[in-house]
Amino acid sequence: MKKVALVTGSSRGIGRADALRLSRDGYAVCINYIRRADKAGELLEQIKGEGHEAMTYQADVADREAVFAMVKAVEDILGPVTVLVNNAGIAEQHQFQDITPEYWKRIFDVNLGGAFNTIQAVLPHMLHEHTGCIVNTASIWGLHGASCEAAYSSTKHAVAGLTKSLAAELGPTGIRVNAVAPGVIDTDMVRPLGVETLDGLAAATPLNRLGKPDDIANIVAFLASDAASFITGQILTADGGFADL
Repeated sequence: MKKVALVTGSSRGIGRADALRLSRDGYAVCINYIRRADKAGELLEQIKGEGHEAMTYQADVADREAVFAMVKAVEDILGPVTVLVNNAGIAEQHQFQDITPEYWKRIFDVNLGGAFNTIQAVLPHMLHEHTGCIVNTASIWGLHGASCEAAYSSTKHAVAGLTKSLAAELGPTGIRVNAVAPGVIDTDMVRPLGVETLDGLAAATPLNRLGKPDDIANIVAFLASDAASFITGQILTADGGFADL
């Protein structure tokens, strides 16, 4: 069966690294983005330049109709999705009393609702074939909580619960569902914290550095591979030891 990966939110950061690594592992890859068509295009050119098959598709994962249209396009152009990586997500820091109902709804619609939409879109073929792999992006903040991150942490805690529940439900069909829980990764999402804060976080990490997108992509590639064929329902933390302090 042809290996086809859909990586949501893959124009930049962790998602970009995921898509690039999976392409090098022999997957035809769909690069999903919502705004940065320029970055998605650059990644597409790089992947094709390395001799691999890829496409881009603009869709807000919170938009169910757009997600189902995207999956249909992937099936038509690349083939049925065999690996789904739910990476698209948003995050802002707010004190809890300052969180607006609008932001609360939006972050759940993207971070959790996006996974709901994409999984339901790719699942029929996976169920028919009795095979497939889903890798969700959780977070150490979803496992341990964080000040001023109540909304984000709540969504990622829900993603972890979704992962474990689906692994139990889909296991008998041969579909594996796992998640990676990154720590502080050097991406556009965390840089607004400022150099001083990021330096402090690196110093508080036993490995004495921030994570890199490739650190997470390596784990995603492993979970998607045959080497992880007996692994499901796991939340694999990758935080340099930060949360164990």
